[in-house]
Amino acid sequence: MKKVLIDLSKLRALDNCQMEAIDPHLLKGKTFKTIRELASFWFTCRRCQDAPCISVCPADALARDANGMINRALNLCIRCKSCITACPFGTLMNDLFAVKTEGYNYYDLNNEQELQQFADAYDDEVVRIVEFDAKPEENIYKLSEKVWIKDITWSDSIDN
Repeated sequence: MKKVLIDLSKLRALDNCQMEAIDPHLLKGKTFKTIRELASFWFTCRRCQDAPCISVCPADALARDANGMINRALNLCIRCKSCITACPFGTLMNDLFAVKTEGYNYYDLNNEQELQQFADAYDDEVVRIVEFDAKPEENIYKLSEKVWIKDITWSDSIDN
């Protein structure tokens, strides 16, 4: 089965990220979050015990779930970016909080054609189509059935 491999560190290094991807089945339709935001919180966030990003948020938009993962409530977030400043590890990317409307493309990675279009929009070292399984020894982890993420994780014990 074809999957998209996203090198999160190379994606972060891009000056302008005009294409985003979503996986509606990943969140079971509860919210509209990008793959990049989910991957940042799932793999890069260090889940600080006294998470400064949560305590500094004036809108109470960040909260920890039952697994200890921090989530952002899009309907509460006022995009003040206090959490970006408070995070001691640089997990959050400034452009994740920008309102993106005109000229912005979102791709549903469960759709084979859109998966290919998303991959084609980037250089192969940033996003590419693969047909292999997760490779933790190469920092490649499963985010969903269609999405692999390559990133240096906050922990060596990710269960994916």
